[in-house]
Amino acid sequence: MADDSGPVSGQENFFWKTKTLEEMSDAEWESLCDGCARCCLSKLEDEDTGRIYFTHVGCTLLDANTCACKDYANRSARVPDCVRLTAENVRALNWLPPSCAYRLVAEGRDLYWWHPLVSGDPGTVHEAGVSVRGRVPASEDEVDDADLEDHIVSWPGLLPRGARGVRRPRKLPPRR
Repeated sequence: MADDSGPVSGQENFFWKTKTLEEMSDAEWESLCDGCARCCLSKLEDEDTGRIYFTHVGCTLLDANTCACKDYANRSARVPDCVRLTAENVRALNWLPPSCAYRLVAEGRDLYWWHPLVSGDPGTVHEAGVSVRGRVPASEDEVDDADLEDHIVSWPGLLPRGARGVRRPRKLPPRR
């Protein structure tokens, strides 16, 4: 009898495939973050259509070189509109990038090859061109809200060609 359950990814027995988001421990939950920092970019929403537009302007607490929060433990107190991801809200947030592990797990999908949980290396998110490293010219402190429209970019909502799939490509294409 043929098995027609689909291709095997090699991720079937890992916690993100065997547990729901609600069942994960705090450590498992935190490890899902790939360190891309795309969610730390300022976003604009069209009030008429609800469409989200990413900018290349980082949160005031974003260290654009490390792609990490400068004060993660106190981020909500220091940045009141910082959205803490939860098992409940990741399914509803329409601005999570297509590469976001929380979004992928909520949809029952595999993580990409460059995710540190798959690659074993936190540097692969940068190597694959997924992170914001080198792409954030300013922070919210440096750009007036009225000027954010001038900083709209499309790349945070896209997945680089070499970042697709569950296996590392032989050679990565140049970053767009």
